[in-house]
Amino acid sequence: MGRITLHIFLYSIIFLTLSGCGERSGSGTKSTDNKAVETKNIFVPEFNADSAYGFIEKQLAFGPRVPNTAAHKACAIWLESSFRRFTPNVIVQQAKLRAFNGTMLDSKNIIAVFNPENQSRILLCAHWDSRPWADHDPDPANRKKPVPAANDGGSGVGVLLEIARQMSLHNPGLGVDIVLFDSEDYGEPQEMQGTNEDSWALGSQHWSKNPHVPGYTARFGILLDMVGAKGATFTMEGTSMYYAPDIMRRVWDVAHRLGYESYFSTKKTGAITDDHLYVNEILKVPTIDIIDYDQDREKGFFEYWHTVKDDMSNIDKETLRAVGHTVLTVVYESK
Repeated sequence: MGRITLHIFLYSIIFLTLSGCGERSGSGTKSTDNKAVETKNIFVPEFNADSAYGFIEKQLAFGPRVPNTAAHKACAIWLESSFRRFTPNVIVQQAKLRAFNGTMLDSKNIIAVFNPENQSRILLCAHWDSRPWADHDPDPANRKKPVPAANDGGSGVGVLLEIARQMSLHNPGLGVDIVLFDSEDYGEPQEMQGTNEDSWALGSQHWSKNPHVPGYTARFGILLDMVGAKGATFTMEGTSMYYAPDIMRRVWDVAHRLGYESYFSTKKTGAITDDHLYVNEILKVPTIDIIDYDQDREKGFFEYWHTVKDDMSNIDKETLRAVGHTVLTVVYESK
């Protein structure tokens, strides 16, 4: 995920002013222990956190997935082949995207489509690329090194791959599009931030202008970003609350019903620039961001955001379970 700077709109000021004080309470974890879950008499398959964790490990085994690198190319092939295990309907949207510094990025948005004939659709998304520079690392010697991107990128992809696996086994009964955005984290280095916020989220900007289906629309979308750290706090972030407040409240209600209130805080926080901003603004699909973010922290995001320590040691299976179980439940209850 990109930037600690806030996307400055009038509504971000409004949400900062109205910020609540959501408290963390209880463990917030509810294990499904190898059995599917019946929620509101609707079958919801089990989310396997071990499987999601393994998908994250596999991404990191390639190395940092920075556009124009061998690791990035190899991981793209693996992501495509992984999706093809779960659905025959896989699209790789290739594009040359210009970065803030003029570098042309060989970008690939990787899209898995379930039940393409169904007009009732849900969008699930995350970014799969790695930050080229650990520009928030406390050690200046590390700030030109790429980020391993276990949490910031890898975790959202891992959760969505496991959701795709479950949907291949248990048809969700509606259309679902999983989009892995590329070139999200190639934004301006820290010393330049503030001059061009649109230098971030290049893949989602491109897809929103050129969706994989002409005239594409969905009932709503959910973006996953930094959803794997131990003790994560997912607040009600301002861009989401501006464009899709009903969807955010619905997702949070489901999370609380399932026992994950310690992760899903009702605290309202300021608006950020992330992939969901462009999906909302350009494609007009109401999309929320489940993101580990709280403006009252020193960095806003989790401790090792944009550092060389964003590695597997930060990934917690209970956090993955909380997010994956919640999103699966929202999807299956939407048919």
